[in-house]
Amino acid sequence: MSIRILLADDHNLIRTSLARLLENEIDFEIVGETDNGRDTVKLANELLPDIIIMDIGMPKLNGMEATKQILQASKNTKIVALSMHSDKQFITGMFKAGASGYLLKDCAFDELIDAIYTVQNKKVYISKEISSTVISELVGSASKDSSELSDREKEVLQLIVEGKSTKVIASTLNLSIKTIESHRKNIMAKLDLYSLPELTKYAVRMGITSLH
Repeated sequence: MSIRILLADDHNLIRTSLARLLENEIDFEIVGETDNGRDTVKLANELLPDIIIMDIGMPKLNGMEATKQILQASKNTKIVALSMHSDKQFITGMFKAGASGYLLKDCAFDELIDAIYTVQNKKVYISKEISSTVISELVGSASKDSSELSDREKEVLQLIVEGKSTKVIASTLNLSIKTIESHRKNIMAKLDLYSLPELTKYAVRMGITSLH
């Protein structure tokens, strides 16, 4: 089954060039294109794409706010930010909004392909060019101590951020699906973190898992 992609960028040349390149990939289907944030939200709700390649600096509604609105309506769509901005406020802003990946516009096309597959597999993709910025933010930001989580909760958290389903986690730990769902809720409540990117950043900073 094809990965359905929506392209959101107000630069027509970039958007149309990306569309042509991505359409040459056998696993990808471009289901729509848009040049502003509000239309991106509208098309996302109508088309329900698997992946949205999202610019940040768009008219009518910026990429961060568009990302928030889209993910409030659909948890199944994944957002990959593709931006010219390497500043911390843009990177952290997109991840806080719920994006699952972030790349710079001067990245190699192969890296974008890599990011799409990574995010589609329910993992987080951070471009090498900005990884030092992200790690610095993780190390410097204040948050709750991982000692608040039990050993079992840390096990569950690691498997969650590695992209394992509830069924697989239950099988791996020899627990019921209901128990895993309970652990997931407890982890999120204890940490006050409710998205996969937030949980991933926390797990990396606390040494529960590592960036790949």
